[in-house]
Amino acid sequence: FVAALLLAAFLGSPVEAQKGRRGEQDAAFQATREGAVHSLRSIENDIVPEMKARGADYIGAEFDEENLYYRLKFMKGSKVIWLDVNGRNGAIIRKTGD
Repeated sequence: FVAALLLAAFLGSPVEAQKGRRGEQDAAFQATREGAVHSLRSIENDIVPEMKARGADYIGAEFDEENLYYRLKFMKGSKVIWLDVNGRNGAIIRKTGD
């Protein structure tokens, strides 16, 4: 019985994660469409080449719809670097991990 519950929880979590990710993507799309934020592509074009030149590999982004910022994630060796970028103007708000 316990094993069945654990299996159900394990199998259910990717579905929930996908739903959350989809909501995040929809929010970013809507905010971009309304002109509230720059597109992720625009933000990436400004930030990723500079980070790549510093030896970091881009691994993805998240969007915070409440605060209208993107969190870009990079790997540099074994370290993860997070850059929080203001979606309205593209300025780096915070850098963590390097």
